Amino acid sequence: MVPSLTNELDLTISRIIKAPRSAVWDAWTDPASFEQWWVPAPAKCRVLEMDLRPGGAFATQISEDGGEFAPHINGCFLAVDHLERIVFTNSLVAGWRPAENPFMTAIITLGDHPQGTEYVAHAMHKNNADRNLHEEMGFADGWGTVVAQLAALVER
Repeated sequence: MVPSLTNELDLTISRIIKAPRSAVWDAWTDPASFEQWWVPAPAKCRVLEMDLRPGGAFATQISEDGGEFAPHINGCFLAVDHLERIVFTNSLVAGWRPAENPFMTAIITLGDHPQGTEYVAHAMHKNNADRNLHEEMGFADGWGTVVAQLAALVER
């Protein structure tokens, strides 16, 4: 289920990935694969925790310049529906604990497409200011780049 989305609160990006859903799913759920595409290159990602179950921890770090890693995502999974949907948020951390700085909830859906997989990412925000901030931070370029990196990884 995808909640009703609004232009005032939400951002969406989609792409047809020319690979089976299972390949896209595996790239999303295997930490070593995930680290290869999750942040725009040349930045690097490190997965600290990826407990793929509702309430499970989802924590990553980013190194933007090849130097020290810094916090990137500290959240939890809300839903993990095999081969179909991953929902995560940084509004909660592992075990459903409230987070200090909630910002968004993301819904990733994978669907069959004649050319492979339809990949859709929705980023939902609590208010228009957060949505606009995310857009100004480069949502379209950043999330578009990582989806392209994901496609490049699984289309090989």
